[in-house]
Amino acid sequence: MERQDMDETILKLAGAISGAGEAEQELLAMLCAAAERAWTTRLRDGVTAADCGAAFCCAAAFTAAADLAAGRGGGAVSAFTAGEVSVSAKKGSERAESAAELRRTAERLMADYVSPGDLCLRGVRG
Repeated sequence: MERQDMDETILKLAGAISGAGEAEQELLAMLCAAAERAWTTRLRDGVTAADCGAAFCCAAAFTAAADLAAGRGGGAVSAFTAGEVSVSAKKGSERAESAAELRRTAERLMADYVSPGDLCLRGVRG
């Protein structure tokens, strides 16, 4: 898959996952680019994004959607009703849990291709 096709695929997937509105498209595109760079940086030596297949695009999209969810602000109004239509916003803790689950999914998708992000070895004697 060519880079431009990969970028477009990641953005399309992230839009579907996040439900991003028109006003959020520019931010989502930037978050997708940042997620793609972050995953590329974590790839094990000798592994390319193309080697990961669809997992790379999906992981970058899940990461960008998580970042968008985490960054969405909540206004003072959490719910309102107009006639028969009722709308309620997710609480901050629900948004944070949603974002965390998206990140866990991305980590699972890329587990075979990247170095663990949370591994730290100190004072290991061999």
